Amino acid sequence: MIDFEPQMNTLVPMVVEQTNRGERAYDIYSRLLKERIIFLVGGVNDAVSSLICAQLLFLEAENPTKEISFYINSPGGIVTSGLAIYDTMQYIRCPVATLCIGQAASMGSLLLAGGSEGRRFSLPNSRIMIHQPSGGAQGQAADIEIQAREILKIRHRLNEIYVRHTGQPIDKIERAMERDNFMTADEAKAFGLIDDVIATRPGAGGTAQAA
Repeated sequence: MIDFEPQMNTLVPMVVEQTNRGERAYDIYSRLLKERIIFLVGGVNDAVSSLICAQLLFLEAENPTKEISFYINSPGGIVTSGLAIYDTMQYIRCPVATLCIGQAASMGSLLLAGGSEGRRFSLPNSRIMIHQPSGGAQGQAADIEIQAREILKIRHRLNEIYVRHTGQPIDKIERAMERDNFMTADEAKAFGLIDDVIATRPGAGGTAQAA
């Protein structure tokens, strides 16, 4: 049985399960968390980052060797918030399988690429976008100079992360990220951001059908 509960001008499905103690209701994301599935939907900010990091740590505490599935549909967001999620993904012992549904842009693409080796996927009609970080600066000239240096440091660090996970040389990463660089799922696979494009979930005794 599924009910719908209005929340922040959206409809969040509520799943009602029958147990030996009666009925128990979960919002759909909490129910998926029981199956070790985490969703990133929308922009990346400090609040979203804290929730996802907490879910990753909780699932590791429950079972430090079982895979976590991380579904991503995000336009990106705050770099430091995204890096907190990325670092937690690398920190925990569980393998993290990433799957792009819809889009993985900016920090979303870095999180997609940061999944465990051989477990980074995209659905066939998803879009992946990489670019260099951007930011506005204001204040005195010295303050603007400090912020500009910080953006350059962040850009260099992001480039290093993409090099690590794609296997591309640093000069190619720098050229690819100079402007908004949109890719199809197949192009993202060729670039090394993902390992495979899948069209169907693995069936009983079978494997996922590649797109």
